[in-house]
Amino acid sequence: MPFQSYGVLAGTLDRAYRDDPDDQGRWFHVNLKVDAPAGQYHCAVDVDSHKSNVGVQWKTFTLKASVVGPAAALYPGFHDLAPSPDSGAMDYLRHPELVDRTGVLFERRPPSWLQELLDLLGSRPWQAGTNVDAADALEPMLVPGRRTLVFGEPFVNDAEGDIGMHNIHQNQGDPFGSQWWPENGIWQDGATLTQRPDGRYDVFLNKFSSQAARTDIAGHPVG
Repeated sequence: MPFQSYGVLAGTLDRAYRDDPDDQGRWFHVNLKVDAPAGQYHCAVDVDSHKSNVGVQWKTFTLKASVVGPAAALYPGFHDLAPSPDSGAMDYLRHPELVDRTGVLFERRPPSWLQELLDLLGSRPWQAGTNVDAADALEPMLVPGRRTLVFGEPFVNDAEGDIGMHNIHQNQGDPFGSQWWPENGIWQDGATLTQRPDGRYDVFLNKFSSQAARTDIAGHPVG
């Protein structure tokens, strides 16, 4: 089933660092420490796997704050987002028109900010490379002190006293039979954004090569 909790963390970036290559677990991350009223969040951005053939893909671009949508105006902290186009949630694949390419009927056109955002998501090509390439693409925007928006699934690690965000990547289109198939869902994709001094946001989107580029209303692959 889709995530029980999905949303966006708004805060201030304290620092960022890569996993230790000698002790990274299965997935390689760029880790963000983001300050918010509830404490410092650990946000783990997946940028590759070193124990499977599943590669990483990513996009980077810059947006006006008005195109980011409701999340740009949120006060610091974690905010739950409903899995819908009006909430400010992220979905890499939905292009809501009267009828979109998955056959989902929309009774009205989306807000102008969302239409502009989705047009931009669709127009930027996916890049592919190693975990180092992906980390190199992400890190220039990770400037300490910047306002930061992290979309994904929140977590609490009681054993270590950690709060944070994970599943900061596309969260739909995983193939049938994979361990992630049950978590497929629409309007629950992850993303990392940081705000420049001029008010615009740098954006990093990431997905895995095994994830489909078209999904149905349950987030499962089609075509």
